[in-house]
Amino acid sequence: MKSMNRQHLILAIVALLAANLCYQPPSVAAEDSPSSALQKGDRIVFLGDSITAGGVREGGYVTLIEQGIARHHADLEIEIIGAGISGNKVPDLQKRLQSDVLDNEPTIVVIYIGINDVWHWNRDAGTTKEDYEAGLRDIIGRCQQAGARVVLCTPSVIGERNDGTNPMDSMLDQYAAISRKVAADLSCPLVDLRKQFLKHLKQHNPENAEQGVLTTDGVHLNAAGNRLVADSIVQVLCGQDHRPQRVMRHVVLFKFKEDTTAEKVREIEKAFAALPEKIDAIIDFEYGTDVSIEGKSKGFTHCFLVTFRDEAGRAIYLPHPAHEAFVKLVVPHVEDVLVFDYWTTLP
Repeated sequence: MKSMNRQHLILAIVALLAANLCYQPPSVAAEDSPSSALQKGDRIVFLGDSITAGGVREGGYVTLIEQGIARHHADLEIEIIGAGISGNKVPDLQKRLQSDVLDNEPTIVVIYIGINDVWHWNRDAGTTKEDYEAGLRDIIGRCQQAGARVVLCTPSVIGERNDGTNPMDSMLDQYAAISRKVAADLSCPLVDLRKQFLKHLKQHNPENAEQGVLTTDGVHLNAAGNRLVADSIVQVLCGQDHRPQRVMRHVVLFKFKEDTTAEKVREIEKAFAALPEKIDAIIDFEYGTDVSIEGKSKGFTHCFLVTFRDEAGRAIYLPHPAHEAFVKLVVPHVEDVLVFDYWTTLP
């Protein structure tokens, strides 16, 4: 990635996080789920492995959260501490919990662990499911006994293929399910990164690549991955889901010319799917091909659904250089285009 593009992306990430950060007293937190809403004087420790160790670097998810809080809620005087060590698994966190976490007297502990507990089974050094669950319960219980609110993250990905063919997908799903169960049993907020990553990869990995969408190597986060993790954690730290309740859907259908090659169609799909990473106004995106059995598609084969927060987002999107470049790519190859927009309310 070119330096200027990286700088632009980082700035965009910070802006996105800043828009989501909030202070919500416990008395008005969501009633149906455990709360970790930010409070004045909070000291937040991020506990994990190499992903969290990298998270404290420039552009890392911990740094992005810290910058957003410092910029927009300096009055809360919140302190951020990174406690990630490369290669760590749940048993490692148990061993260093007192010295690296509890001795810092945190009020919130964010735990992002599980990748190595699964990944290290490649060399017969993973964590059994029984020890993984027992270890999580021990860590969370000790934090809660010390008076800290705990936020637990499910492990994200080991490989980015979106069709379930990464070698450790099945095992990783099992460990993520354990994390969900432990969070529910111990009444601590959950950031379901496994679910969020899989959803994102379904939408943004049309080539079914093993890496490069949210990670650099199938595990460690790139800029987009750090953005997704930071935004997901921020929503829980605020005690609520900050998606807009009313959004604008922008629907685009293509009827390709008969001489358009399958290779060109794939290129267009990939180019459209790349727009959300280039245009911050896009808050959600998905696409698919027609599978109707009614025979009424009238030759339209591809549907793309772009979501904006409001009309201002659409106004940014349409003349954006990345969108205009995409239009130039697709126009020579389509016989017809159908576009319509509508408002809807998210559940």
